[in-house]
Amino acid sequence: MLALVSGAAPVVDGGVSQAHPGWAWPVDGPRTMVRPFAAPPTPYAAGHRGVDLAAPARGAPVVAPVSGVVHFAGMVVDRPLVTIRAGELLVTLEPVGPGVVEGESVRAGDTIGLLEPGHCGTRECLHVGVRLRGEYVSPLLYLGGLRRAVLLPLEAP
Repeated sequence: MLALVSGAAPVVDGGVSQAHPGWAWPVDGPRTMVRPFAAPPTPYAAGHRGVDLAAPARGAPVVAPVSGVVHFAGMVVDRPLVTIRAGELLVTLEPVGPGVVEGESVRAGDTIGLLEPGHCGTRECLHVGVRLRGEYVSPLLYLGGLRRAVLLPLEAP
């Protein structure tokens, strides 16, 4: 039998993604993923449609990970969020108290708001979701951090 081992530590250098150089890591501090992307098997099934990234503290600045236009900034149910349209992508960040307005142009690295409490319970984190032509994809494809899979034997030969 074989086991799939995959690291999820983000690969970044100076806040700029090595996966897509036009992308920036959205929060300061250690680049740590709290919860990975888990694609749902069907559009309305359970899953985790983004990644949760460790954030330094409530009130920390959140920056645009990519250049684009603010598609939405405000509350959805009880969560503040900002969504940026970048070509065929929609990038949503939450919980972010918006410092931008719908229709505003932003560049990767621009402050778009401040981290609000509540998404990860006892620890501060930022949820980042990416949709490509309406389908959720892992944000780490753009931010960096997907390491190659390594197959290892479960038992010694």
